[in-house]
Amino acid sequence: MHPSVPTAARLLELLDAMADQPVAMLVDLVADRFITGTPKRISREAPVLILRYEGETLIPGGGANAVANVAALDGRPLPLGVLGDDAVGQQLLELLADRGIPTSGILTRAGYHTPTKTRILGGARHAIKQQIVRYDVEDTLELSEEESGALMEALQPWAERTRVAVLSDYGYGTVEPRLVPQVRRILGDGCAILGDSRYRLSEFAGLDGATPNAEEAEALLGRSLEGDVGALERGGRELVSALGTRFLLITLGSAGMTLFTAAGSVHLPVHGTDQVADVTGAGDTVIGTFALALAAGATAVEAACLANYAGGVVVMKMGTATLTRDELRAAVTSNPLAREGMRWVES
Repeated sequence: MHPSVPTAARLLELLDAMADQPVAMLVDLVADRFITGTPKRISREAPVLILRYEGETLIPGGGANAVANVAALDGRPLPLGVLGDDAVGQQLLELLADRGIPTSGILTRAGYHTPTKTRILGGARHAIKQQIVRYDVEDTLELSEEESGALMEALQPWAERTRVAVLSDYGYGTVEPRLVPQVRRILGDGCAILGDSRYRLSEFAGLDGATPNAEEAEALLGRSLEGDVGALERGGRELVSALGTRFLLITLGSAGMTLFTAAGSVHLPVHGTDQVADVTGAGDTVIGTFALALAAGATAVEAACLANYAGGVVVMKMGTATLTRDELRAAVTSNPLAREGMRWVES
């Protein structure tokens, strides 16, 4: 085994250290709504399935899901973002507060529609429901100087208190590249700033690390990461150089994830099975766990190991999910192969 592979004892030690660690999080706040029903019949009006409504739930999604994941692991997230003055925005604010998450850094904008992803699921009453269709309520905003100033002012009390900040950009306008230098100025050079951007990661100069998925990495490179054995290795190193980050964690779905650092790269096989139940929000779990582990004093490799375990747990849950430290502890102790199967390439 490579000497840098963390032991289970070390990972469990870091899990204990995660409790109460602060993580500043500038995010696009999204609501995920799930509407469930049982099949009734095919409509006479059109060839569509009619469902008998059973119920619905609203869950923190997008960047709000990353915040919820940090809180579920007993960290102390400080979310900074913007919600609409609509019913969904108010409900999402209440959901976060109910989880013990501070909401003083969340602004409300009049007339703004809180981004909401509604998934309609159907199936037999006692069977697992399958997603039939999704529709999105989307709105984008451009932060005013007053709003960006208010967000940075809310961050001020955390200066020198947190070792990690997360920027989760889903393209709705709250998370702007121009805010990175301001976050750095407030939190100091000792704070690691992590970025996750759906469409424009290359514009976020000054990040310490990033967690793109394979599709996002390929869009940045303009080519596939598949093909010959070295395609992923070459692509990852090229992205580290282009982005100017200290580390880059590329998530690869059922193939696991690969971490690129100055010392080399390490591939982590997926924890558990590659037959997943639902990948919704798994990337939010990964960056949330990775950030909280760094805040607890983990190296990038140790943080990636814990994020890999966490991702493997949540993809076995339906819908937008989080996990607890007890679930993560059980994963670490029950499956050492997720560490022993790590593959290293020295720089």
